Amino acid sequence: MPASREPPVITVVRLASRHPTRSAKPGPPREPPTPPASPQSPAWRPWLLPLVLVTVFLVLLMRSQASPGTSLSYSHFLGKVNTGQVKTVDINDKGAVDGTLKDGRKFTTRIPTALDNSSLEQQLRSEKVDITASTSGGGGLGTLLAFLLPLVLLGALFLWTGRQAARTLSGGLSAVGRSRAKIIEAERPTTRFGDVAGYEGVKQEISEVVDFLRHPERYAVAGAKGPRGVLMVGPPGTGKTLLARAVAGEAEVPFLSVTGSAFVEMFVGVGASRVRDLFADARKRAPSIIFIDEIDAVGSRRGGARLGGNDEREQTLNQLLAEMDGFDQSSGIVVLAATNRPEALDTALLRPGRFDRHVTVPLPNQAERAAILTVHAEGKTLAPDVDWDVIARATPGFSGADLANLVNEAAINAVRAGGAVISAQDLDTARDRVLLGRRETSNALLPEERQAVAVHESGHALVAALCEHADPVAKVTILPSGPALGATEQLPEAERHLYSEGYLNDLLTVRLGGRAAELVAFGEGSTGAADDLAGATQIAGRMVRDFGLSPALGPVGYASGTAQRLGAEPPEAALQRPYSEHTQRLVDEETARLVRQAEKRAVALLREHRTALDALAKRLIAHETVAGSVVLDVLREHRRSADDDAATTDNTMPS
Repeated sequence: MPASREPPVITVVRLASRHPTRSAKPGPPREPPTPPASPQSPAWRPWLLPLVLVTVFLVLLMRSQASPGTSLSYSHFLGKVNTGQVKTVDINDKGAVDGTLKDGRKFTTRIPTALDNSSLEQQLRSEKVDITASTSGGGGLGTLLAFLLPLVLLGALFLWTGRQAARTLSGGLSAVGRSRAKIIEAERPTTRFGDVAGYEGVKQEISEVVDFLRHPERYAVAGAKGPRGVLMVGPPGTGKTLLARAVAGEAEVPFLSVTGSAFVEMFVGVGASRVRDLFADARKRAPSIIFIDEIDAVGSRRGGARLGGNDEREQTLNQLLAEMDGFDQSSGIVVLAATNRPEALDTALLRPGRFDRHVTVPLPNQAERAAILTVHAEGKTLAPDVDWDVIARATPGFSGADLANLVNEAAINAVRAGGAVISAQDLDTARDRVLLGRRETSNALLPEERQAVAVHESGHALVAALCEHADPVAKVTILPSGPALGATEQLPEAERHLYSEGYLNDLLTVRLGGRAAELVAFGEGSTGAADDLAGATQIAGRMVRDFGLSPALGPVGYASGTAQRLGAEPPEAALQRPYSEHTQRLVDEETARLVRQAEKRAVALLREHRTALDALAKRLIAHETVAGSVVLDVLREHRRSADDDAATTDNTMPS
């Protein structure tokens, strides 16, 4: 069996976190799918509702002004008549009176219809009041209008809201089931394989698909059939979508791009309808390529807690399976898909005849990282001291998106410093920010805390320099960054894919070097070693469970089956133990033994080099950040001093 390949790892040993780390590297930005254009509405339609509101307001205002005047009681009205102050009156058949006084003021009153009002007419005649009569029909019409207008307004509001909702559904309910694919025709290519740095093997796999679409007759002569589907699998940020764009540029055929989440919505059956519409569009444009990004959103494994259900997602997946089986291979349709969760995909989707090829897009190696950095540095001004090979060696485990973010952070740091040229120091600062977080310049440590951090980081650095298989120390700092109060950075001399037992034991010893330095210098530990202890326990646990490096368990492995970086959190599947409680007790005992053994070894090394520990701690307090060469210089001075002391002791011994 081939040996398992571990992803490359960069070791950053840091002092205890004050807060839990919450940062996450963002992946590459994706272009949202362009929605289909909705039909143009008339220019007057947006003004319809405001016009109705203004009309109702004016009608009510005019109605309120139609009967102005002071309201008088009937007795007060009779007093005005008797004193000769009334000029005109208008009496309707309901007894309502609108009148005018001789001084020009208007008034209103009501005549009691139950009383005999013949004397009132005589009084009005005697006072020479101008009397007119009217009917109450106009008032009834106004009242009816006042009641009907709100109902008309409410109906118009409901009608307008319904039309707006229908318009948001991309042309109405008939367009809900249409495909949301973004179609890139042959005359619109932009990205080519030359724009994708590295990944020569991946590009060769996918370029065969492009060649089959361009020259199908070459394969027909040999009796070869082109693949129906190609599934690209890899960690986030490795460039799967970028490779698909390059296929669109190289193929010179229509390219239909859609995301997995665009199939399933709130309406039942919409996902299956959109799948049918997508493949119908591809057949019309054949030969063509269909690209489904994040296919795990629609192709998740069926069954489990939803056995036999009519789930919308399962219906969409069933339709996708039927379409991939149903189209003719000679039609020239190829399906490309990308995901970073292959374990979640349904097995029926992965069988030959649907996705014939599975292309792994791994994290870039050192040479590919240098090429990717060169691509992202185009258009930027670089200082002469920038060496992309050195930066690539210092960034193992970085994805393409991480490298793009690194160059961008370096450019931002250069602008913040008042310049426009990116230097090696800017890239180093950007790398620290990506790995550790923002530099806490406002954080002031107490003198005893500063001394403790210096001793802790000096312990890490010295143990790393003294261990044979440990990676060289690149930098030691006691400046707080993010949740860390200090950090010791190690860079591998070469990119490893296999880790020996000696390397893992040295890695454990370096992890516990900070705590060992505290025990040697102060006689007690502190909370600063919390992160170190957690990382050392995870590494020791994997040595026992996964790698068979424990004599108590022997060559037995309980690996999770998924690639995992050293010191990373185990996946959820690994939390379900495939072994007994007795085996778990042995695992715990062996893990504790390895950690204690590493601590004992680190304490012994630092006690032997106590003067070097004190000297390096003093330099850190004075300079806050020192390079790895300073650590080696301190060790040389200590050994030279020890040799001189030994020589002096030999000379003073009696002959």
